[in-house]
Amino acid sequence: MSNTIYIDPCAIAPAEIGKAVAVLRNGGIVAFPTETFYGLAADAANARALDRIFAIKGRSFNNPIALIISREDELAPLTDHVPAASRTLMAAFWPGPLTLVFKASPAVGPLLTAGTGKIGTRISSHPVACSLAAALGRPITATSANLSGGTECTTAEEVKRQLAGARITVIDGGPTPGGRGSTLLDVTVTPPALLREGAIDGGAIRAALGKSDPP
Repeated sequence: MSNTIYIDPCAIAPAEIGKAVAVLRNGGIVAFPTETFYGLAADAANARALDRIFAIKGRSFNNPIALIISREDELAPLTDHVPAASRTLMAAFWPGPLTLVFKASPAVGPLLTAGTGKIGTRISSHPVACSLAAALGRPITATSANLSGGTECTTAEEVKRQLAGARITVIDGGPTPGGRGSTLLDVTVTPPALLREGAIDGGAIRAALGKSDPP
């Protein structure tokens, strides 16, 4: 069973965001709109909440979970190294659907990294997603709000149908664009490696880096 919070992305009410943040601080899970699909947010610092994400989705613990932050300075607890190439890409594509994979700091738990030693992070361009992370003051998870292997959701109603048995709070912020998910780029290697081409294509990334070769 889910509870619903209605938020207009064009006129975000702090009180409504506050309700969702209270859920996160209490270890709950919140479905929220992003610039691609609906995602599932947990407080990334709460291991029990992360366990719930895996249980709700039926997700393998071998799959890492990416994060959404609200400001670049929030990278500091997540990684000890921000390569120059990543700063170029952040300037070009953040906020937006580009998830950069950094070397994770020791403070980042294995539930997020799946033992890879790496953590994916982005700043979302969706006002609800960014406001949620900002109001919490810590990173939130950005995994898609669907069963593992299921269809990604572009509306709150789709989330409720697919995750009907889960106890979550759903932010209904209207439909999301859908299409392709965020592009996933590993910046722990040189040159950066394109792990998944999504809403931002490889050509745009190469152009931003001033390169003619892949990723």
